[in-house]
Amino acid sequence: MRIALIAGEYPPLQGGLGDYTRRLAEALVGLGHELHVITRFVAGEPTNTVCAGVHVHRLVTAWNWETRRRIEGFNRLFRPDVLNLQYQAAAYQMHPAINLLPAALAKRIPTVVTFHDLRVPYLFPKAGFLRWRAIVAMAKGASACITTNVEDRDTLSREGVRMISLIPIGSNIIPVPLGPFDPAAWRRARGIAEDVVLIGYFGFLNESKGAEVLLRALSLLRARGVNAGLLHIGGRVGDSDPTNKAYAAQLDRLAGELGLREHIYATGFLDERGVSEAFAACVCIALPYRDGASFRRGTLMAALAHRCAVITTQPRITLSELVHEENVLLVPPDQADALADAIARLIGDPALRARLQAGAGALSRLFEWESIAARTVDLFGALLN
Repeated sequence: MRIALIAGEYPPLQGGLGDYTRRLAEALVGLGHELHVITRFVAGEPTNTVCAGVHVHRLVTAWNWETRRRIEGFNRLFRPDVLNLQYQAAAYQMHPAINLLPAALAKRIPTVVTFHDLRVPYLFPKAGFLRWRAIVAMAKGASACITTNVEDRDTLSREGVRMISLIPIGSNIIPVPLGPFDPAAWRRARGIAEDVVLIGYFGFLNESKGAEVLLRALSLLRARGVNAGLLHIGGRVGDSDPTNKAYAAQLDRLAGELGLREHIYATGFLDERGVSEAFAACVCIALPYRDGASFRRGTLMAALAHRCAVITTQPRITLSELVHEENVLLVPPDQADALADAIARLIGDPALRARLQAGAGALSRLFEWESIAARTVDLFGALLN
């Protein structure tokens, strides 16, 4: 099958949607399919290249009304069997042209939209409910939809969207075997004292991820006499969502107000081995999502795949796979005291940490890329038959 993935961002641009697209494309190549990715032009990168068997076409200078013409030109040249648009509004600069694209393309070729979230695009000031209608129109205009989590599937289903497949995401960071690893030496190389208890946070700074709650929890722990430090693993704001920069500045001010700046360490963008090492150096990983834990979160998938002791927030809906005190430790959203209590509990209970680590590893096997790719191909095949 000749498959074309449309991605608002793609490596070397930093972002979860781009990382997901790369992993999916490579897994589909592994199943014997021909893969093309249509994405945004990046200065210094070739317009057309092949990497890990994936044909990458940097055809789009900006996501706007011109995008449809460029993709239709690609379709005439390469004649893909199916198009799969990876949707997250911020990756397309919030432009509404993308929301109209599936209906136009689906007239000539099966076009599937994968919704990484249901964040609405920007239309014009005071657009109100029209922004949500743009999401619904996009879903109904597509040949089929993929959602990565139960919440989004049920939301679209209530809007009358019929052809929906639930296919989870996997970890965008594949764990690297570290062999003998010395956390103390890793810390010394980065100027972190050996007696600091490192709490990890992974991923870009985004308001929905609750980093300010984690800062307040860190302040509470230190006030209790715990020599805790926060390790921010990975890039700071990414390349797609401009609101991340403003939020990061807000966190910097809060850290100063709480007197935490000297207790926060940042790795910056890392390769896969670097991420694996940073995870291994932490006692636990705290992911206090304000909207609750969800399997659409690549940061959660990565922490589970690395067999971390994970503290996260109670999901909005029941996720039977997440078992409190077995594979995660769950706390209420937006409650710094509860988060601090959970972190303190993990610090003082090695047996609980070990149980969560083993449970995380077992859970992560449900989200392996080969299975994700196979389920995606099943959907594409059903549209072609």
